[in-house]
Amino acid sequence: MKSKTLRGQVAVAGIGESDYYRHGQSPDSEFKLALQAILAACDDAGIPPAQIDGFASFSDDRNDASRLAAALGIRQLRSATMQWGGGGGGCCAAVANGAAAIHAGMAECVVVFRSLAQGQFGRFGRTTGINTISGEKAYLMPYGVLAPPQRFAMRVRRFMHEHGVRQEAMRAIAMASYYHAQANPRAVMHGKPLDEERYDQSRWVVEPFHLYDCCMENDGAAAIILVSQERARDFKSKPVYVLGAAAGSGFRAGADPHNSPDYASANFGTLAPDLFRMAGIGPRDVGVVQSYENFTGGVLMTLVEHGLVDAQDINQFFTLDNLIAPSGKLPLNTSGGNLAECYVHGMELVIEAVRQVRGTSSSQADKSDIALVAGGPMVTPASNLLLGSESVL
Repeated sequence: MKSKTLRGQVAVAGIGESDYYRHGQSPDSEFKLALQAILAACDDAGIPPAQIDGFASFSDDRNDASRLAAALGIRQLRSATMQWGGGGGGCCAAVANGAAAIHAGMAECVVVFRSLAQGQFGRFGRTTGINTISGEKAYLMPYGVLAPPQRFAMRVRRFMHEHGVRQEAMRAIAMASYYHAQANPRAVMHGKPLDEERYDQSRWVVEPFHLYDCCMENDGAAAIILVSQERARDFKSKPVYVLGAAAGSGFRAGADPHNSPDYASANFGTLAPDLFRMAGIGPRDVGVVQSYENFTGGVLMTLVEHGLVDAQDINQFFTLDNLIAPSGKLPLNTSGGNLAECYVHGMELVIEAVRQVRGTSSSQADKSDIALVAGGPMVTPASNLLLGSESVL
């Protein structure tokens, strides 16, 4: 029986971004930002936008596929998928959905994208102005647990308690993101370095999160173009192949309120084995990681659950020297990530993984033939992705 896999079946042919802004500062609408990123990806691939026949997105992106198709002059729209879940839990799943559409013969050229203009629609995740509440919020908001930092802080604090994790480990993650942003002129925090003293003296948002443990809020858009393996060499830029993808969560991960059995988890415990099984590789083969940092504590959990770090070694492993390109043990978030490049709900992490495999990152890792992307730790469903060069197929 032929195995069912995406490994090597689909390639990234183009990547593109709009300019990145602090939240509310984009001069353009969310729809226009999406078009800018898509057109930039088409230019990178060397194709006219009319060749696109599919779209995939996540986190309830407001830019309707049919409207995008009309604006881009697309002759036939064949596939349009939206991944469930808020925030960045679906950034890798959206890539998988687009790749699956191509592999199944339902489309030939799919754009995966995310666009945000918070000046137009309001700040993402804002809790004010809510008149009625239900579900998980009904159990949390009456007690003052209003915002994502408060909700996720409890999970991270439990994880830190169980494994003796020190604050310095999270500080190293923040510093690595800011370190890489200084080499990336696209990054919102380019020219604004972070050192230990500045981190330590920054205000608490909610313990254990300092200000610099929390992702930015931004406007911008990012997009990639997917094509079949057979067409991968027909485009202007070096192809980068999907090795594996997974999405979902474990048993009762969404149990309310904060009642999941595996509470101190990033929700990759069941996904990581599926991901590596599809890719046909193991954690030791990964050379560089783009891990979604809604909060730095989630990165600790993510790397542990992917088998990249043992929990008992966290304090020794998470140092700045180990996390930075080119020669750290595991270069992390090499464009600046959600903390220091731009928070486009993780789509910018996928683009940076492509750049690493191509060898065109502003902070290129020595070992970059295989790049891991992990989206949305501590949310459900979460998702992950492995990208690789042709040499690893």
